[in-house]
Amino acid sequence: MRTVWVTRAEPGATRTAARLTALGFEAVVAPLLEIRPLAARVDLDGVTALAFTSRNGVEAFAGLSPERGLPVFAVGDATAAAARFCGFGKVRSAHGALADLAALLAAEAPTEGLLLAPGAVEPAGDLAALLEGRLRARALPIYEAVETDVAPPPSFDAVLIQSARAARALRGRGPFPGGRAVALSDAVARALGGGTGLEMQVASAPRESALIEALGKPAPRV
Repeated sequence: MRTVWVTRAEPGATRTAARLTALGFEAVVAPLLEIRPLAARVDLDGVTALAFTSRNGVEAFAGLSPERGLPVFAVGDATAAAARFCGFGKVRSAHGALADLAALLAAEAPTEGLLLAPGAVEPAGDLAALLEGRLRARALPIYEAVETDVAPPPSFDAVLIQSARAARALRGRGPFPGGRAVALSDAVARALGGGTGLEMQVASAPRESALIEALGKPAPRV
């Protein structure tokens, strides 16, 4: 592997590209999605905790509400770091995927009041359904991921796919014979499906570090 197509939305795409470049890869940033915050009304009446499933959700919420005192439960370490950066003081990370976040919430979230889950208009999963019978939760759409018209790179060795939404966008641009798709999770791989011409590989854990590790070492320059 040498040339890696970064498909995630900005500003995350630039961060991922920097990590790849530092490891010796040639990163090509061509986002398939654009994140657009919504002018949502944030009602925190009765809310005793917040749950975030992405950095995008944290950043969009921080722009809508000055609230920073509620406990925050984050799906993974990057999302937790974003929450701390935005000023939240009580942050716990599930270190994994949506099911891990649901398990953490069931074990540690306040049982009284309401859990608010600010996130995408089209979330990757239904957190409230996973918590049904254990916690009262409500989703709050505060951003949308919109497909871009950015052209795919003319050539690449691997493409990183970090969400089911991006996978569906990639599927519509194919086929891409001869390359490798590295998916963040099994759910992302299922969203991509077959018929793309790409060899599929799934990261060992739903973290960007594992996604990049799946690439192996970069091929030497020729």
